[in-house]
Amino acid sequence: MINKKRLITLTQKVIQFDSQNPPGNEWELSQYIKKDMISAGLSVKTVTYKPRRPNIIATLKGTWPRKKAAEEAILITPHFDTVPTGNGWKYNPFGGTIHQGLIYGRGASDDKGNLASCMEVMRSLVEDKVRLKRDVIMAATADEETGSHYGIVPLLEKKVLKPKVALIMDSDEFCAIIAQKGLFHCRVKIFGKKAHGAYNWRGINAIEQTAKIIEDIKKYHFDYRPHPLLRPPTKNIGTIKGGDKVNIVADYCEFSVDLRYLPGMTAKGALAVLKSIIKKTTHKFVVEIDDSQNPYEINADHPLIQTWVETCRKMGIKSQLKGSEGATVITFFKKQGIPAFATGFASPGTAHITDEYVKMDDLYRGSIVLEEFLKDFDSR
Repeated sequence: MINKKRLITLTQKVIQFDSQNPPGNEWELSQYIKKDMISAGLSVKTVTYKPRRPNIIATLKGTWPRKKAAEEAILITPHFDTVPTGNGWKYNPFGGTIHQGLIYGRGASDDKGNLASCMEVMRSLVEDKVRLKRDVIMAATADEETGSHYGIVPLLEKKVLKPKVALIMDSDEFCAIIAQKGLFHCRVKIFGKKAHGAYNWRGINAIEQTAKIIEDIKKYHFDYRPHPLLRPPTKNIGTIKGGDKVNIVADYCEFSVDLRYLPGMTAKGALAVLKSIIKKTTHKFVVEIDDSQNPYEINADHPLIQTWVETCRKMGIKSQLKGSEGATVITFFKKQGIPAFATGFASPGTAHITDEYVKMDDLYRGSIVLEEFLKDFDSR
């Protein structure tokens, strides 16, 4: 049975560990998670891809024959790094302060409340001697806030995690994130020709070329098939730099582009569009790709989704099917052919803000729902 007092204390405790990323400071919290899950009677292992930044994997083994139980495993995976605290907090960002039913602190919503919920559910299943057929795996991962290069990505690519299905515990309001935009990040380098500023006709101004290119990018409208859960594709110019001095014609300018595109579109297609726009102004350029993630969607009729929605309904909660405009780790599961969706019990609009918080009652109800869902899915 979910113990509310223990859950709240646990949430406060994990908030009190500084796991800001950057710089990537997850060691102390990882050791606490490991110790706690071992004390619950779970099989626990540590997998590390960068020194002092381990991932903690706790498994409740199923009753099916070992090979089948592992092959049919269900994964629940929160992350335990956070964005930096920044300034201006009323409450101590590492205090886990409780006020009027809210727990304050960096990571309260993203993602330490969900982490504590998963840990409490795993302990509760052991305490209640629940006999599930398949393995239940909790993978608490590092480095989510800066790309998951030392967390969920290598865990999946190296087949350390090979679940049948997965829940990414990194969302809010009990919703089911079943669609997500693709992401394409790149830097565009434009090359011109230097000249004295007083004789600018002798040069080619890369900054002026860039200004025209950016305007053309913003005016461009992608061809796309509308998605019921997602907004149209977006373009954002995130950074720009160039030139040496006010009286020199700039021979270099660089800007970064953030493209978010819909299922049915491709990163290759987005790159081709970008290059075609640039070529209308100059052929002297280089595009360097920094990050690319494919769009994701899972059928709302998938048993994983149906079970979650039905369990929520049974517990008196309406779970909305939603799409994510931003990037989560769902796409990494798609690459491995693992059906997945994101959910969680965070408070909407609080992730990454000053005085981040999570509602105690939502964490408690969410933990009860998650435990019941694991039982319901196992019985299908």
